[in-house]
Amino acid sequence: MGLVIRQASLGELEELVEWRMEVLRHVFCIPETEGLERLARANREYYQEAIPSGGHIAVFAELDGAVAGCGGLCLQREMPSPDNPDGKCVYLMNIYTREAYRRNGVGRAVVCFLARRAREWGAGKIYLETSESGRALYERLGFREMRGYMRL
Repeated sequence: MGLVIRQASLGELEELVEWRMEVLRHVFCIPETEGLERLARANREYYQEAIPSGGHIAVFAELDGAVAGCGGLCLQREMPSPDNPDGKCVYLMNIYTREAYRRNGVGRAVVCFLARRAREWGAGKIYLETSESGRALYERLGFREMRGYMRL
């Protein structure tokens, strides 16, 4: 069967939320014993609004028929600027591959699929946050460090 990246639908809402909670537990080192009901509810509401409106595209990566990873992108507009004259930008998020499936090209395929979708939409800027474990993949795909950004 190989590797297939497919866009998720709102009909898969519970699976989307389950994967999002798994990603958050992994990224933020949240123990399984800690309840995430409030966060799950907020993410469920996000998907219910953002997917039908076209503000979010979520995907699943299937490797030999099993869901091995996921990813998403938020389609946004910022004020137009010289480096992004149309103001269309995309934030890649929730890029994740379960440990058993890593080193099989899953993450790369998800990012490439989403980047293609972003370019088709006309995004002049694609950005993301990364963990140290993901940095090398993103750099190989052409992402560069964004200097001059701060967070409050």
